[in-house]
Amino acid sequence: MVPMQTIRSRVQFFKITALSLIFCASVVSGNVSLRYLPVSFNQAVGATTPFFTAVFAYIMTVKREAWLTYITLVPVVTGVVIASGGEPSFHLFGFIMCVGATAARALKSVLQGILLSSEGEKLNSMNLLLYMAPIAVVFLLPATLLMEENVVGITLALAREDFKIIWYLLFNSSLAYFVNLTNFLVTKHTSALTLQVLGNAKGAVAVVVSISIFRNPVSVTGMLGYTLTVIGVILYSEAKKRSNK
Repeated sequence: MVPMQTIRSRVQFFKITALSLIFCASVVSGNVSLRYLPVSFNQAVGATTPFFTAVFAYIMTVKREAWLTYITLVPVVTGVVIASGGEPSFHLFGFIMCVGATAARALKSVLQGILLSSEGEKLNSMNLLLYMAPIAVVFLLPATLLMEENVVGITLALAREDFKIIWYLLFNSSLAYFVNLTNFLVTKHTSALTLQVLGNAKGAVAVVVSISIFRNPVSVTGMLGYTLTVIGVILYSEAKKRSNK
């Protein structure tokens, strides 16, 4: 589908390794947070990713957005602060892990943007995923075997009880692959910050679906916070359109 590219330098390999490690950290922290927080609140916190992305993009690439773009991130963050105060199922450790996952997701977006667009180190999306995936396995597999006792035996036991879990895992893995691939493509053709703001539209849908499926309680204050965050996302999109004209 695409021409094969090789890793050109140790520096490039180090960046891909760092990207894999950050990716693992974001996924693990996000999964841990879901043990303590409802999906709706998790997605609301995740909506602050553009804020972290803007900070990391400025630190790592000295890339500034228009001042109006930064202003539109204020309601995004403020909405999450309000939602946190009004969340009936708030859990401090889960919240810390969720914020950590959000920051790691933002850092990953900026770093993958560098690898996909910088001169001399540019990789296409498929090749970046090709090199990143096995490095992620090297990080995750030993950690899983050490930290989760008898994880293979438990998975096999669950499969014997209901084989559908294997199909769930395969389907989930396939979705994760396409999510990463499309993430890389969006980052390459737009920017890391735009990727994260677009992701918040997904977050708004996830909040509604989560509440309807899991029936987790949501306060009026929490809903006001979620709404403010979505409004911030819309304002950001308009600000980016104006800055690109």
